[in-house]
Amino acid sequence: MPRANPAAFREAASRFATGVAVLTALDEHGRVCGMTANSFVTVSLAPPTVLVSVMPGRMHRAIAATGRYCVNVLPDHGRDLSRHFASQPNTGASPDYDIVDGLPRLQGCMAWFACEVTRHVDVSDHTLIIAEVSACDYRDTTPLVFFSSRYHRGAGVPVDR
Repeated sequence: MPRANPAAFREAASRFATGVAVLTALDEHGRVCGMTANSFVTVSLAPPTVLVSVMPGRMHRAIAATGRYCVNVLPDHGRDLSRHFASQPNTGASPDYDIVDGLPRLQGCMAWFACEVTRHVDVSDHTLIIAEVSACDYRDTTPLVFFSSRYHRGAGVPVDR
């Protein structure tokens, strides 16, 4: 089977607008770790189930060790936090956490999901981590959006007005 050119695939996939989320967890030593996730999907409402895609590394090890993670959806002013957790640490981002349901939740996130892992599926160089949501909450604010490999503020004007 022929495969798409990786550069073309990346460019085409970047045309799918997404919200920006940061995964947080406690590692096996109780230290907070986090990563910006470009793959967060709601899977089911009954039971509430989500999926994230994680490469091998510190976050993968933390989730494997504890079986838990938190998804933090960033508001429009969260670009520095997203970059910080995408391996571009900067002094403009100073992550503050609350421990909620035994997991680190980023202060100021617009939605969060406490997740209990139910399944791992290895696919190429990533692991799809499927989890049931044990707790969640949200606040109404404008989201940070990633589209065409750039950050954008807001979700635009609804088309059904």
